[in-house]
Amino acid sequence: MPPRRISRTITFSLPPEMYEEVQRVKYEEGRDMSELVREALRLYMEDRELRREQRRERLRSRRADQSEEDGGQSDE
Repeated sequence: MPPRRISRTITFSLPPEMYEEVQRVKYEEGRDMSELVREALRLYMEDRELRREQRRERLRSRRADQSEEDGGQSDE
């Protein structure tokens, strides 16, 4: 017998218009609410991590630019 998958059940609310849209997507794609929510959260988390990396890169770039403007000297 394969190991059981452990999941947590959560409850959330949606505005009526969003609920109706999700119902249409469920029907069109033949998926259930859990699948759609899991996918949405996965995509959100991936996008969030990408945005965090982009912010870090911008900060590194700004620091490098400031260092160049200061003649390559650092306060460190």
